[in-house]
Amino acid sequence: MILLREFSLLRNAVLVFLATLALSLAAVSVSLWQLRQARLAEAAQLLERDGARSRLAHAETEKEEIRLYQPQFVELRRKGLVGPERRLDWVEAIRQIQEQRRLLPLSYEIEVQQPYRLETALPTGDYALLGSRMVLHMDLLHELDLLNFLADLRVAGMFAVQDCSIRRSAGAPAPLAAAAVAPNLNAECTLNWLTLTPASNVPGRGAAL
Repeated sequence: MILLREFSLLRNAVLVFLATLALSLAAVSVSLWQLRQARLAEAAQLLERDGARSRLAHAETEKEEIRLYQPQFVELRRKGLVGPERRLDWVEAIRQIQEQRRLLPLSYEIEVQQPYRLETALPTGDYALLGSRMVLHMDLLHELDLLNFLADLRVAGMFAVQDCSIRRSAGAPAPLAAAAVAPNLNAECTLNWLTLTPASNVPGRGAAL
């Protein structure tokens, strides 16, 4: 009986203790959860900050590259390397050079534009290097006719000479009155007109030239 009376006296204290313990454990659990959430939020903010720093550094690098290379890019665009193919300009340039240099008859065939592969890899970024092969046939009085023609033609655009052969004309000797206009040589050259075009504008990949 004495123990029952003593327990009844302690019951309220025990209940208060148990309630306090439960509240303490709940508070600790909530604190741990909040701490975990705070750490996750901090990690996310750090990642976002690092990403922002990386994007800023990349933007600064791009800005510096633009500042350094924009004059060259503008010059290449002016020369016709960057942008759409200028086939009509090439044809007109050939006609004008032939008239101004008073060259003998010449002919040429320009093939369909295709991806062009250099022997040494060239980073072109978002642009694709394309080439249009042109086979050129010329009658010459002397080798300088060909050299002058190619030098003048470079004003119209950028091209690479793939091969060039010169041989003596197989025709019979011309009369003296016509000697000034009779070809002494025949030349056949293969040129590749080069163009840098945005890769997004290239619908497919053909065989490399």
